[in-house]
Amino acid sequence: MVIAWRQWRWWLPLAALLLAWSPYAAAQEFSEYRVKAAFLYNFALFTEWPGEVGATLTVCIHGQDPFGEDLEELQGKAVGKRTLALQRKAGIDALKACQIVFVSSQGARPLARVLEELRDRPTLTVADTPGAARQGVMLNMAVVQNKVSFEANLQAARVARLTLSSKLLRLATEVLQ
Repeated sequence: MVIAWRQWRWWLPLAALLLAWSPYAAAQEFSEYRVKAAFLYNFALFTEWPGEVGATLTVCIHGQDPFGEDLEELQGKAVGKRTLALQRKAGIDALKACQIVFVSSQGARPLARVLEELRDRPTLTVADTPGAARQGVMLNMAVVQNKVSFEANLQAARVARLTLSSKLLRLATEVLQ
């Protein structure tokens, strides 16, 4: 079967996400947070952003940075017509300038306070803390049997005026409505 280039441009990032989710990606040559950085990129790719979001998607880490150098590969990477920029933010007020916020499990502030500050803003919230999706984080990653998985909270995404792609949601272990 021959697939047109237009179709390939949508399937290539999805294939990359699937590879990151595969047992091979969980092998020792890839750190957990290198795989999670790839997930962050794909989360950005498979999110529909409102028009008010500018040409740059700023990825901010709130709390202790578990990614280290693994996140640096995202700097300047294209997400459709936008590009990614990285910032490590300590202050909760500074998070308002971010379009993607990863809340570290050792966050500087309680998760509820961070989510309250970002309420009604077009900011994709991501974590890797058990129960975070049920608390209002849009995408929450976990490692299960040496594979990175994630759950999605659609209600939180809708409040932020973000649309998570159905292609992305099909890969989620749980989708909270």
